[in-house]
Amino acid sequence: MYNTKKITEDLFWVGANDRRISLFESVYPVPTGVSYNSYLLMDEKTVLLDTVDKSVNHQFLENVAHVLNGKNLDYLIINHMEPDHCAEIPTIVAKYPNVKIVCNAKIQTMIKQFFDFELPEEQYMIVKEGDSLNTGRHNLTFVFAPMVHWPEVMVTYDTVDKILFSADAFGSFGAIDGNIFADEVDFDHRYMDEARRYYTNIVGKYGQQVQMLLKKAANIDIQMICPLHGYVWRKDLDKFIDKYVKWSTYTPEINSVMIAYASVYGGTQNAAEILAGKLAQNGVKDIKMYDVSVTHPSYILSDAFKYSHIVFASTTYNNGIFVNMENLLHDVVAHNLQNRKIAILENGSWAPVSGKLMTEVLSGLKNTEIIESKVSLKSSVKSDKYEELENLAKEIIESMK
Repeated sequence: MYNTKKITEDLFWVGANDRRISLFESVYPVPTGVSYNSYLLMDEKTVLLDTVDKSVNHQFLENVAHVLNGKNLDYLIINHMEPDHCAEIPTIVAKYPNVKIVCNAKIQTMIKQFFDFELPEEQYMIVKEGDSLNTGRHNLTFVFAPMVHWPEVMVTYDTVDKILFSADAFGSFGAIDGNIFADEVDFDHRYMDEARRYYTNIVGKYGQQVQMLLKKAANIDIQMICPLHGYVWRKDLDKFIDKYVKWSTYTPEINSVMIAYASVYGGTQNAAEILAGKLAQNGVKDIKMYDVSVTHPSYILSDAFKYSHIVFASTTYNNGIFVNMENLLHDVVAHNLQNRKIAILENGSWAPVSGKLMTEVLSGLKNTEIIESKVSLKSSVKSDKYEELENLAKEIIESMK
């Protein structure tokens, strides 16, 4: 049975939720599921904007059929060719054989890479930056957004209702719980962390490209944002856009410390706990700690984008960095984190080398300072190391001023 949501008088959400998925893109935990958003505009010409993942195809097709209510589908706009949004293109083409696909040249190339269906060239409308499609009352303009986060991405802007169909930008992990609009839920407390985790892990590497899109968006009047995942924004858009400005410029949201540690028998954890206590005693608030062997790296990476200062503490393992910490560090570097101050803490019962190796991995981060003091343990915290931890806390605090 259909489950659609009314966005405006003639725009409908026809997507679906997947609450059974455990790993998004086979990597990222999604304990509250994910939504696949698709939108159907019922103008003089009917327009479907993107499709959904194959896992929810039945619900999607029922939704589309219900809103069309016997009418033909005139246009299918493809903003992004990732399979969680494009998987149902062949089904739509088969069910509505006269539909015209609106896309750019790179998207058309990817359609032919992914699928085997044949469509006459005249059923493609290949658009360039700034081209428009008039559907009756509405006028849809196409803005290219390469590498946000694939090279073919574009976004669609309705110049009449001032709606931005933003592809994967402004999305979030998490299924939609009945309400469709972000202002109908406690977004700050329930979803902002998942929006950050979505951005940092999926798009975070491409801050410069996101900035280019934000500059284009600054020149248009946006009254509503319809992303391909998560809630629709119609209020407080500036607040969410400001988050994207911070995330894409790698600007910390909070002047505090995140500590990520890798510990086998507790010695490194004890040092990290002592350091956190010293920071707290000296007035640092909202400290965050992670055991990298317990928490998925996507959560730690997300907070690395949030916090101004990061401490990486790792035991030495196989004459290298403990494997879970090494994976995290490479993830941090791969996602292009910048503008941070980082402290290093190492442990090793006979040959502590993890600190040197962690520093080498992190040296590739732009505009990032490795705090000079490095605490090196052998097995456990002794009295002289207690003093070193206290000094490291003071140096971190000094760098926060």
